[in-house]
Amino acid sequence: MNQKQMPLYETLIHFAQQEPISFHVPGHKNGEIYPAKDFYDRILKLDLTELPGLDDLHSPTGAIAEAQQLAADFFKADHTFFLTGGSTAGNLAMLLAACSSGDKVIVQRNCHKSILNGLELAGAHPVFISPGYDETVGRYTNPEIHTLETALQEHPEARAVMLTYPDYFGKTFPIQEMIEAAHERDIPVLVDEAHGVHFSLGEPFPLSALFLGADAVVQSAHKMAPAMTMGAFLHVKSSRISKEKLGYYLQMVQSSSPSYPIMASLDISRYFLASMHFQKIQEVLESAVQVKKRLQAADHWQLVPSDDPLKLTLQVKKGISAKETAALFEQEKVYPELITHNQILFIHGLAPFAHIKRLEKTIKTVNGQLKKQANHGTIVRNDLFLNPMQELELSYSEMHQIKQELVPFHKAIGYIAAEAIIPYPPGIPLILKGEIVTEAHMDMIKHLQAQGVSIQKWNKHGMMIFRQ
Repeated sequence: MNQKQMPLYETLIHFAQQEPISFHVPGHKNGEIYPAKDFYDRILKLDLTELPGLDDLHSPTGAIAEAQQLAADFFKADHTFFLTGGSTAGNLAMLLAACSSGDKVIVQRNCHKSILNGLELAGAHPVFISPGYDETVGRYTNPEIHTLETALQEHPEARAVMLTYPDYFGKTFPIQEMIEAAHERDIPVLVDEAHGVHFSLGEPFPLSALFLGADAVVQSAHKMAPAMTMGAFLHVKSSRISKEKLGYYLQMVQSSSPSYPIMASLDISRYFLASMHFQKIQEVLESAVQVKKRLQAADHWQLVPSDDPLKLTLQVKKGISAKETAALFEQEKVYPELITHNQILFIHGLAPFAHIKRLEKTIKTVNGQLKKQANHGTIVRNDLFLNPMQELELSYSEMHQIKQELVPFHKAIGYIAAEAIIPYPPGIPLILKGEIVTEAHMDMIKHLQAQGVSIQKWNKHGMMIFRQ
């Protein structure tokens, strides 16, 4: 197929150039009724609806279908779905298509909250496999192959395996071994590859799970490719999971009025990636090296190696606050992606960095300010996932029947959590809905609060537990 085409984007541009008169939704009438036209004027002309010739995402036969076919061709998938609800929509649809109420699903424990929501919506019975802990960087990484093999042996009736690859920081693992272990039992492998859309570019980037045999893979195009926020791909490359079922559930979990600008940006992003020839990739990689050199020229942190050369993680030295360090960068209008108790993640884009002098000045300023900061003690817990496998104390159907109660935090220990506790970003639950709250959980929550980490749906008065 001709990867130089952008059929959906080109169709929308052609339609807008005809200066159509709108007697249809959306209400901004091609941008004529909009108080902030200075910024939105041009994009609103592409914010259209399912008019003749513009196709329908949930039953595509025209420009959208052609754009999805081009994406499938580029990513080497059997079929690619455009998502306007982010990777979240793809994770929900994959789980709903793969399992039914009561079915067991083997799930990597340190997964995104959308996966847990998908399990609950499906009424599945999750068997969580715990990740290992990397002492050198102070964070949980991925499950070991022997953990998955044990889970497969003990739960041969599992309907799917759900993995996350890579992690937020660009770390990968030998996922092909895990895929093959599941396939030996004819169990499909679903992968949340939200942070790996650019892995399609080949070396020196890691290989995509899609290339390594995964049955269905979700990628957030807006994270590394130049798509608009909420733009994502869902790729299918298997007969183990039904394309028709995926399409059925996608039309349930996504809007019946999907955003045409987001869909067009997916078309553009595929075109952008397909146009990234060797020389362009080398320019990006050399730029990332230059940014790393500048970041390394400071006293208060070190750069953590990553499998993804575009993920630049600073690990602050003992006694330094990652939160305060990030705040100093932000004072200079340099905004990182993610802050943990001891790390700050910067993401280099898929183009040469254009602000190197400004970055040098910022690093010098931040480094000088940190010399004046008081030292901070740090607490790192690596005992959150003591069991290699874990099942919830209650089924989702049972949770819907049992009374919930708000209790002070110190009284929640020993009870079953009625809500997930989720530091965000990255959106990986610290406490699962349906698991027993432990002292280690509470210690980590206190530590995260002290570090200023945001926790979604946080109630300062306590947490919800199930009162049986």
